Amino acid sequence: MNTNRILTVILLSSGLIFASCGQKDQGKQAGPGQGQAQAIPVTMETVSHQTVAGTQTYPANVVPLQETEIRAEVSGYITNIYVADGANVSKGQKLYEIDRVRYAAAVDQAKATLEIARANLSRVEKDLQRYQTLADKDAIAKQTLDYAYTDVNNQKAQVQAAEAALTTARTNLNRSVITAPFSGSVGISQVRTGALVSAGTTLLNTVSSTNPIAVEFQINEKEIMEFSNLQSGKASTEINLTMPDASTYADKGRISTIDRAVDPQTGTLKVRATFPNPNNALRAGMNLNLNVISSSKKEELVIPYRAIFEQLGTFSVYTVSDSSTVDLKQVTLGHKLGDKVVISQGLQSGDKVVVDGVSSLRPGAKVVDKAQQAAPQPKQ
Repeated sequence: MNTNRILTVILLSSGLIFASCGQKDQGKQAGPGQGQAQAIPVTMETVSHQTVAGTQTYPANVVPLQETEIRAEVSGYITNIYVADGANVSKGQKLYEIDRVRYAAAVDQAKATLEIARANLSRVEKDLQRYQTLADKDAIAKQTLDYAYTDVNNQKAQVQAAEAALTTARTNLNRSVITAPFSGSVGISQVRTGALVSAGTTLLNTVSSTNPIAVEFQINEKEIMEFSNLQSGKASTEINLTMPDASTYADKGRISTIDRAVDPQTGTLKVRATFPNPNNALRAGMNLNLNVISSSKKEELVIPYRAIFEQLGTFSVYTVSDSSTVDLKQVTLGHKLGDKVVISQGLQSGDKVVVDGVSSLRPGAKVVDKAQQAAPQPKQ
């Protein structure tokens, strides 16, 4: 029994010695550099200059250059509607008619009143002439002549009042027929034949101009100078529209108006572009995207957009140093060019930036280019 215990102790001691030797051998095989951080494989790209065409996209909506509500200017019943709902109309074209009988009668009455006033004026003027002749012969009292002058002046005032009443009556008669104030298209009528309308309150319809038509959008206050140059023609650009169905509108537009003041709450400014609209494809109130495509006359620094990441409203990239470590650099972005972006400030031509693998990096991390890592090694 003692012999078995002695053999067991000998075997255990031998196993410990063998394991210790194995660990020493493994330590020797690991060699120098054990414990150093491994380089993170990433995709890199060198910053370069390119001549680019930048595209800026803005949410926009269609607004008629002219639009007005058609309301009744006199009261009465609608006797005629001359246009169909949604029809195109020309300036001066008849739209609605309000019962004209009462207004035509008012004109006739005003004419008669004016004729009476003129006749009375003629009578008192003749009386005045006779009284003046008698006064020259000292045949009547001076007071009678004064009364004659007063009668003439009063009757002249009566004529003026009658003329004004006739003008009002004719105006009301003209307003009983409502015409289009400008060329455009009307909407769906709010009244039908026989409806009773009130002057100044009843909405009949809305008419808006269609060709050309405006598209309004908001820009940042930092872009005012750029759009002022576009408006004056100092900058070369193309302005087009992306329709709600994602198609591109056929006609190109131009910057026509920049609002007078910046909204202090948002720091934005309203800009209006004008587009031809011969087929009425752009309808008032439509929401779409306006694209400003400008060709750069000088080369710009361009990098892939996926190299950019945002932190607290600032944009940054990781640059690679000569020692293959990364530094965090803040950059200013310019135009977005599809999957690339122009860098206005923060980088120089020849800088290397990390494109893929950004999320796993920290400043000072060591990196290796995946392309070099995957390249075949020369045979020894």
